[in-house]
Amino acid sequence: MYENRVKIEFQSKSENESFARVAVAAFVSQLDPTIEEITDVKTAVSEAVTNSIIHGYENKDGIVAIEAMIRDNEVTIIISDVGKGIENIEQAMQPLYTSRPDLERSGMGFTVMETFMDSLEVHSEIGAGTKVIMKKVFKSIS
Repeated sequence: MYENRVKIEFQSKSENESFARVAVAAFVSQLDPTIEEITDVKTAVSEAVTNSIIHGYENKDGIVAIEAMIRDNEVTIIISDVGKGIENIEQAMQPLYTSRPDLERSGMGFTVMETFMDSLEVHSEIGAGTKVIMKKVFKSIS
């Protein structure tokens, strides 16, 4: 059972990425995170949301959903879309791989998420979308 939970949906517009980052940071703030911990979460959320917008929807209209749940001193963040999906998750998670070299993407999104969060799972189905599940345990709890 989760102690607290929030769900947000927004249009797949790049200008909403900063909203998503700040909204999740505000929710996580109840765990009394360090500046480094909150920066890690914001960065991981930015990468996941950007992936949904650029790769999932290819900058077309769609909905990105974020669900964040807190249990004890751990947050679980699920970012999902119903975009085109990922053909090969293992390949997509390789550092420097990008499916959109035309956009000069760095291909480091999943690597960044793995670096800043304690766990990362990616589930995807072609034509049905992608779900990214990230977890982080916070050291300081009030």
